Amino acid sequence: MPRQSIKTDSDGRLRKLGEAIRAARLGRGLSQEALADASGIDRSHMGKIERGERNVSVLNAIRVAEALETSLASLMASAGL
Repeated sequence: MPRQSIKTDSDGRLRKLGEAIRAARLGRGLSQEALADASGIDRSHMGKIERGERNVSVLNAIRVAEALETSLASLMASAGL
């Protein structure tokens, strides 16, 4: 299987994960800035993650999940991944 980058994410997996993060954030009543602060990620970077424009690292994905008081596995399942 060829290595995929954001430019070749034809399955939309990054977008799906970003949508799951956004839905969880909104479900918790958090602003994007509050989630970014809680997870130690720059707000503009968080926006790119939510839009599927950034290939989020595992460590950052774990930080986001923790800030949302959920697990990474739960976020991935919500994204259908």
